[in-house]
Amino acid sequence: MNKFNLSIVLLLFAFSPAIAQQKSNLVPENRIISTLKEKPGVHLSAAEGSGIAWLKDVNFTNGTIEVDVRGKNVKQGSFIGVAFHGVSKNDCEAVYFRPFNFVATDSLARMHMVQYVQDTLYGWERLREEHPGVYENKLSAPPDPNNWFHVKVVVEGTAVKAYVNNVLCLSVTSLNKKNTGKVGLWVGNSSDGDFANLKISHQ
Repeated sequence: MNKFNLSIVLLLFAFSPAIAQQKSNLVPENRIISTLKEKPGVHLSAAEGSGIAWLKDVNFTNGTIEVDVRGKNVKQGSFIGVAFHGVSKNDCEAVYFRPFNFVATDSLARMHMVQYVQDTLYGWERLREEHPGVYENKLSAPPDPNNWFHVKVVVEGTAVKAYVNNVLCLSVTSLNKKNTGKVGLWVGNSSDGDFANLKISHQ
């Protein structure tokens, strides 16, 4: 694998001193972007429907997307992850997490901690109905739902694997007919979220 860190991305999350510089590297779709005060990073606001902050001038086919994310323990109110091979928020692949299920006591809800979707034709409802237990899974060691955790998504051809804190939690076959597109920071319906330390490696 020929790895390199995208300097524009590292500049955005590690060194940017002003909101304007951060916004210059992200294109929001159905969200407002603000800068975190506690550490270098960005916050996406909540709104009806999903939302994405797309990285400017980044095209992704195969490789690794890594980022620290923080949601919250609010039932049906926190969905957070990454989008890739994107055209728009309604035409992309995404791997996302439901932090409120990290502490669920119901065994069924615990199986719904991490989710893959292809947002043109294969949303979570269709996948759960037609392929139960295939495109979502539990985490073997769920983090605190209100704290930061590290996400890594590895894409190699049609293989998509997701890791939390370097532990594999999901392995699926891509449902997307397109094998390239934009990369973005993703939040779900009525959800906000925090993101930091983004790194992309191309294969």
